[in-house]
Amino acid sequence: MSDFASPELHLPAGSTASGPYALDIGPERAGWGYAGLRVLELPPGGSHRLDTGDSEWIVLPLGGGCTVQTQGELFELQGRDGVFGGVSDFAYVPRDAHALIASGAGGRFALAGARCERRLPARYGPAPEVPVEARGSGIQARRVHNFAAAGSFACDRLIAVEVLTPGGHWSSYPPHKHDEHLPGEESELEEIYYFEIDGGGTGYQRVSPSRPGGADLLAEVRTGDAVLVPDGWHGPSIAEPGHTMYYLNVMAGPGADREWLIRFHPGHLTGETKGYR
Repeated sequence: MSDFASPELHLPAGSTASGPYALDIGPERAGWGYAGLRVLELPPGGSHRLDTGDSEWIVLPLGGGCTVQTQGELFELQGRDGVFGGVSDFAYVPRDAHALIASGAGGRFALAGARCERRLPARYGPAPEVPVEARGSGIQARRVHNFAAAGSFACDRLIAVEVLTPGGHWSSYPPHKHDEHLPGEESELEEIYYFEIDGGGTGYQRVSPSRPGGADLLAEVRTGDAVLVPDGWHGPSIAEPGHTMYYLNVMAGPGADREWLIRFHPGHLTGETKGYR
């Protein structure tokens, strides 16, 4: 095990499995206040009842399609074959609600959540309306699906995006952080990375301290793994050559405004400060 390794931050596939969830990370499990992520696995013809409690949730197909019934609405999610197969549609389910998620063919579905105060209406997010962004250049080139970015889809606290990093490329670079509230400069956000690696490959994730005793991790990650970022400079995320890396970022924090403001590590600036994910 690396000197940097921390079992509290790197959660290998299966280590948080619970019932129908292949991954189940709530604020209590993460040791923080807001962000949560579950990966729901449904067999053909399977269904699952979700009680949202004090959190808002987005149901995002990772592989397969489903229906989401909530608040008198029925959303039919076409989904996708897998996370490397393009953008997916999704459904937003508010706090203090009940939802029924059902899948005729079965599939895997991410439930990205955040504790929140406001109860927004249930809504459908069409795949064609998801902003897709090409970021970086050279070995920093990657693709971002901003399906629930702060400026793309209305939530109370939840921010979530997907990143696809080609094999041999770096993303989440330069290292950056969002662990302090500095108006107009940095927002305080907890963050979860959930990984899938094409073809059974590996990737690497670095989190380095931004304060004495802060988060410190260098982890080899595989499909189904998660990394928690309570604080610290995070990045780079490195994809093994020949194996595309996917990660889902789920963020939330205590700020009055839902915004993603970051600071870059001063020792890693290369002139490309828009290559941050």
